[in-house]
Amino acid sequence: MRRIIAIVLAVFLIGGVAAAVVAGREDQDSSTATKTVQGVIGSEKAEFFADPDVVKALAARGYTVETETSGSWAMEGLDLKGYDFAFPSSQAPAGELASKYHVRQPLPRPFYSPLVVVAHRSAAEVLAANGLAALGEKGNGTLNMGAYLKAAEADRTWQQLKGSEKHGELSGTLFISSTDPTSSNSGALYLAAASYVADGGRVADGAAAVGRTAPLMRKLISVQGSQQTSTDAAFRDFVSGVGNPLVLVYESQVAALLADGQGIDDLVVLYPDTTANSDHTVVPLTPEGRALGELLGTDKELRRLAVRHGFRPQGAAAEFTAATDAHTTYLNQTLTGVRQVPVPASKVLHEMARRARD
Repeated sequence: MRRIIAIVLAVFLIGGVAAAVVAGREDQDSSTATKTVQGVIGSEKAEFFADPDVVKALAARGYTVETETSGSWAMEGLDLKGYDFAFPSSQAPAGELASKYHVRQPLPRPFYSPLVVVAHRSAAEVLAANGLAALGEKGNGTLNMGAYLKAAEADRTWQQLKGSEKHGELSGTLFISSTDPTSSNSGALYLAAASYVADGGRVADGAAAVGRTAPLMRKLISVQGSQQTSTDAAFRDFVSGVGNPLVLVYESQVAALLADGQGIDDLVVLYPDTTANSDHTVVPLTPEGRALGELLGTDKELRRLAVRHGFRPQGAAAEFTAATDAHTTYLNQTLTGVRQVPVPASKVLHEMARRARD
C-alpha cells in the first residue's frame, strides 16, 4: 500500500511540475509577445528606432518595429500598401499622405526639431563681422536670414566678406548646403522660410507668389550643385571636416551628437531668425500604426529616449531643457530670437521646390 501511495504521489508531483513549466512558459510568452509593425521613416529617425533601449522599451509595450528610410517628400511616390505607418519629418508631407490614404485626423505628432545651420567657428565669425549673423559668447548664435538672402541674391563670395582673408578654407560663393527640396523635408522647409522672408513676410499662396521668389530660390539651390537626399549624410560630412562650411541640419542631430559625448572643437550652431520647425508626424495606415504613433507621444520612457536622440517632445519643453542643460554652449533651449513661420500648402511648396530645381 505504501508503495502504491508513493507512486501516486510521484505522478501528481511530476504532473504538477509539468503544469508549472507550461504555465511559466505561457506567462513568459504572454509577457514578451509583441506585434510587428512596419513603417517608412525619415532617415533622421533611423538611429532612434535602432537604439537598443528604444527597441527594448517598445517590446515591453508589445511592439516590434521594423523600418525603412525615405526622404519625407519621396514617401508620396512609394506604394505603402502593407505598411502600418509612415513617419515623415513634417506636417506638410504627412498631410499629403493622409489625404492619399484617407487617414483620419488628427495625426500623432510626438516630437519636433528646429532647423539649424552648423558652421565652423571661422565661418561664423566672418558672417558675424559682416552683419549676416549674431554670435553670443558661447557656441551658438542667430543667422540673419534677411541679410543672408541679400548676399545670396548678389552672388557674394567669401572673399568679398571682410575677415575671410585670414581663413584660406573660406572661398567661392557663399551658400548654405541643404538637401534636395523635391524629396527631402529639410530642403523644402528651407525654401518655405526663405521665400517668406524674401516676399516681405508673406506665406506663398499660389503661382504668383512662387513666381515672385522663384529666381532667388533657384539661386539658393543651383549654387549647391549635387544635393544630398538626407541630412544624415550632410551632417556626417560636416562632422568629419569635409564639405561646405555652412550646412542646414536638424537641431536633433546636433543634440544627439552632444548627448553621446561627441563634439566638434570649433562648432557653432546658428539658429535662423526666421525658420519653419520640423514637426515629425505619424501617418497611421492601420490601427496598430496609430496606436504606436500615440504611444511615442505619451509614454514617458519613449519621450525620454526621444530627447536623448535630440528631439523636442510636443508640449513638454521642460523635458528637453532638463536633458540638455549640459549643452547650452551650443543649443538655444528656449529658441530665443527665433521666429516660427507658417509653411505653404503642400501643392504650393511642391511647385516652389520644382521651380527651384529647374
